[in-house]
Amino acid sequence: MATFLYRIGRLAYRRRHFAVLIWVALLALAGVGAANAPTAGSSSFSVPGTESQKAFDLLDQRFPGSSSDGATARVVFKAPAGGKMTDPANKKAVRATVAELRRGSEVASVDNPFTAKAVSKDHTTAYARVAYDVPGMQLKDSSRDALEKAAEHARADGLTVEIGGDALQAAPETGATEVIGIAIAAVVLVITFGSLVSAGLPLLTALVGVGIGVSSITALASALDLGSTTSTLAMMIGLAVGIDYALFIVSRYRAELAEGREGEEAVGRAVGTAGSAVVFAGLTVVIALVGLSVVDIPMLTKMGIAAAGTVVIAVLIALTLIPALIGFARRRIRPADAGGGLLRRRRRTAEQHAHRKTREPAAKGTDRPNMGTRWARFVIRRPVAVLLLCVAALGAVAVPAASIELGLGDDGSQPTSTTQRRAYDLLSDGFGPGFNGPLVVVTDARGADDPEDAVKEVTKSLKGLDDVAAVTPATFNKAGDTAVMNVVPDSKPSSTQTEGLVKAIRATGGGITADTGAMISVTGTTALNIDTSQKLTDALLPYLGLVVGLAFLLLIVVFRSVLVPLKAALGFLLSVMAALGAVVAVFQWGWFASLLGVEQTGPIMSMMPIFLVGVVFGLAMDYEVFLVTRIREAYVHGERPGQAIVTGFRHGARVVTAAAVIMIAVFAGFIGSGESMIKSIGFGLAIAVFFDAFIVRMAIVPAVLALLGRRAWWLPKWLDRLLPNVDVEGEGLRVADAEPGRRQEPGQEDEDRDDRLQPVRV
Repeated sequence: MATFLYRIGRLAYRRRHFAVLIWVALLALAGVGAANAPTAGSSSFSVPGTESQKAFDLLDQRFPGSSSDGATARVVFKAPAGGKMTDPANKKAVRATVAELRRGSEVASVDNPFTAKAVSKDHTTAYARVAYDVPGMQLKDSSRDALEKAAEHARADGLTVEIGGDALQAAPETGATEVIGIAIAAVVLVITFGSLVSAGLPLLTALVGVGIGVSSITALASALDLGSTTSTLAMMIGLAVGIDYALFIVSRYRAELAEGREGEEAVGRAVGTAGSAVVFAGLTVVIALVGLSVVDIPMLTKMGIAAAGTVVIAVLIALTLIPALIGFARRRIRPADAGGGLLRRRRRTAEQHAHRKTREPAAKGTDRPNMGTRWARFVIRRPVAVLLLCVAALGAVAVPAASIELGLGDDGSQPTSTTQRRAYDLLSDGFGPGFNGPLVVVTDARGADDPEDAVKEVTKSLKGLDDVAAVTPATFNKAGDTAVMNVVPDSKPSSTQTEGLVKAIRATGGGITADTGAMISVTGTTALNIDTSQKLTDALLPYLGLVVGLAFLLLIVVFRSVLVPLKAALGFLLSVMAALGAVVAVFQWGWFASLLGVEQTGPIMSMMPIFLVGVVFGLAMDYEVFLVTRIREAYVHGERPGQAIVTGFRHGARVVTAAAVIMIAVFAGFIGSGESMIKSIGFGLAIAVFFDAFIVRMAIVPAVLALLGRRAWWLPKWLDRLLPNVDVEGEGLRVADAEPGRRQEPGQEDEDRDDRLQPVRV
């Protein structure tokens, strides 16, 4: 592989105008497609195979034209202090608001609170339900404006009016903190490289990759039913890995310049060595993201595939666009060793080739150890203490994960400053905590002798259950064979009591079917949340087995070792459990919530654990591949195990540290998002990268490798014969280097001479 990528890097360098033109054309094509694409709405949410989804599908069949997936709004009215909603002036204001709402072009129906019995027992609160023909994200701005204006008119009459439901749902806006994250990444790159040109390349190429990826998602959003969250998460991951992959290529190129190589040769070797690590690191991320499809939740599958697409683009850009841009920058990218000189570096290169096995001791006397070298030596001297301390620390942070509560957000999880949350609280105070999460019970009476009697039996059974506050009268379809009724729990939607009520209703279904022939099923937002959480929990272990198993096999091929991939997987489990513990502590328990702008704590988003596992696993393997390939490269070239660790950290620790800081900055930037799901995922990914990069990869990995010694690179002989040799370490390039009369590409001599004639810009 190293030889193949070496040729790609040299080709991109020589044909740099052509390579840049291709990527610019792709960016323009994707941009035009996004600009001309129809506006996409929210991705339809479905959970195939669950009872709640089957009930939704049944409603669409038996109640055609009901727009079960259409947006809804609850306009909640509260009378002034001392007054009641039944007062003539208040009733007049409500009727005027209802009449105004009915004039909307996308409005399907509006209920009058006084005829729909939507007035609280104390007559202080009432609500009007507004149903729309289209989903919330597809509502026109004029419809939202009309809804808010109607509320303003009622407020002018002295009423307190708030609006709940998904009719006011809008695409999440990009927060200023996301821009700050990119700015921090730029600062880190400048510090790492000491050059604006070197720092600008990873940022520029990452933005090109994200631009192509997100524009493509936008262009296909309507056709593929992709929601706004899909592009946001693709941008988050694509930006992070795009910067990191380019960072590793540019860093290796600077190292090759320091070894005395010039121009095209340095680029080819950078792509051949660091590019091999980029390819395998990208493959692990893609496996983790595409593997989300095993959960069988379409929205999660689309999010994973879209994010995986941006990762593939980032890999291709690192292998082709970066070498091309380096060809334009040439000597404006300075060598990693800027203090010596070309002749001195060439003499050192000759000495290193002549005395490979002893080059490290010689270097000790002439080069000052950097921070990576000092840290690696410290860990090697105290591997047991470092290992125990790090495992204990991550274990302590992971403790809150044992009490994780899962759920899907509703208006109750919105900040208290929003009208949706205030409407939620008004309804809870006026009608009870369970009113915001009614259970929809669908009775399929086609198999019953008398559908009406069967529905009456269902109603009687439901009223006899615990934790039931009310059961609304049944509504039949035109055929008279299917009925729908709402069951209002005594408890709030996210409580364990409500979950128990859902299970109790389903448990009574068997007896009702035996007695009447009718079948009942429970659906609604609350039941769908419960089913989704259960399905995600059930899929977590199979998903882990699939993703970790495939990546384990891939890493065996990369490292030609059994114990190193096993160590990588166990380290990942430590970091992801610690990240989940931190998420629970902040977003569920409320620790440091105010510092992160978390206004409302509660159950963790159901998708959070499995999505965090998938993304963090891919990113964790990034650092494993980048760091350990450097260590293995030194080991296979003759160094002792302990010295190979020091060599790997001397060359790779600074770059991995910079990559981790950049990823943390990019992910942390999404904590400023106004959408709770994006906020929690941004925090979870940022803290997970911190744990994995700085504790697992920088401390636990060298400690374990030091304890294992040569056993770390053990591989059964029969397996060694079966595995393909992918040559991640670039051994093929070293062999070719030793061949006499190594060919030089046409034009290279002139280019290199031009480079040498130009002054070096520091």
